[in-house]
Amino acid sequence: MSGETESTVTDQPEDGSLLDLVDPRKMSGVQRLGLLGLGLLAIFGPVGIVAGLELRVIQMTGALIFATYVMTWDVVSGYTGEISFGHALFFGVGAYTSAILNTQLELSLFLTIPAGILAAALAGLLIGFPSLRLHGPYFSLITLVTPIILISVLVFQPDITGGATGLSGVDTLTRDTVLSYYLAFGVFLLTLVTFLAITRSDAGIVLTAIREDEVAVQAAGLNPQKFKLFAFVLSGAFGGLAGSIALHSAHLGGFAAPSDLLALVLSIEVIVAAILGGMGTITGAAVGGITFYMVVRLLRNVPVLGEFYFLLFAVLTLLFLFFVPEGIVPRVLRELKGRQTDATVAADGGRTPLEITVRKFAEQLRELVGLKGGDER
Repeated sequence: MSGETESTVTDQPEDGSLLDLVDPRKMSGVQRLGLLGLGLLAIFGPVGIVAGLELRVIQMTGALIFATYVMTWDVVSGYTGEISFGHALFFGVGAYTSAILNTQLELSLFLTIPAGILAAALAGLLIGFPSLRLHGPYFSLITLVTPIILISVLVFQPDITGGATGLSGVDTLTRDTVLSYYLAFGVFLLTLVTFLAITRSDAGIVLTAIREDEVAVQAAGLNPQKFKLFAFVLSGAFGGLAGSIALHSAHLGGFAAPSDLLALVLSIEVIVAAILGGMGTITGAAVGGITFYMVVRLLRNVPVLGEFYFLLFAVLTLLFLFFVPEGIVPRVLRELKGRQTDATVAADGGRTPLEITVRKFAEQLRELVGLKGGDER
């Protein structure tokens, strides 16, 4: 599903300059729709403040960080098929590394944030190595246990980590709502562009092939383990970046707590959001992450629902998965592709694409035979 979906979105000419590739006039309808969505996100922060929607701007800031988190999960599990149940590890390692270095050593955030990214990438490397030999439930079990182990370590050293109550007094880059929004949007955009570039390259094709048939990838002379390890390190680095920015902005306000960064429910929410958007599609993970986060917050603020908001959301999610099992983005792409096919058939006198192809082939064959006959004469 993922390979087909991503290839549909990336209908770009092979030749041409970089300006041609980013020219909206030469983009497909789906690409223009995505560009419009990014444009609306880019202006939502200040426009929301002017319109008196500061709460929605704060919520959207969290949604962008959460969507970034979902994309880091999808680049590993959605493409390689190795389902991770403890992806919060990267988020927590990046944030806690930066927080501890900032509070204990009083280092600048411009040093601690890169250190957090590096630490999360190393965590991805450590988790990636077991994936070279383990598959299925065994790998999932490892990813499930690692955040629990990290929580135990954090609780065991409360003087350094703040323990179960959390670590406060961490410096922040900004507490301004709009600046925090743009920090989150910058991380979201950087992750989106980087992951799209990688998954649409030869490496992305190999990652998708690993999910479909790892034996076939090995038979082709490629090493699936290297590509898996690359995906884990990449996911860890960007997960650590998202965690650090979330901590040092108005989103978490410089307060690091295991319940916010390493909770099991957070890892489960990431999986649900990726499935809703469309697994194995980076754009699907981005859309699913934003949609999931905002819908949950909107339902939570409905007074009539009270504590039953999540039950309603669970029912809606089950219904959605039943009727749209492939996810939001793949379904939209399929509908748009179907309309384009219908329009093509109508423009060609009701002939189907197969009939059109056969007709063109027959015409070319007649021309070829006629040309040969002319040469013989």
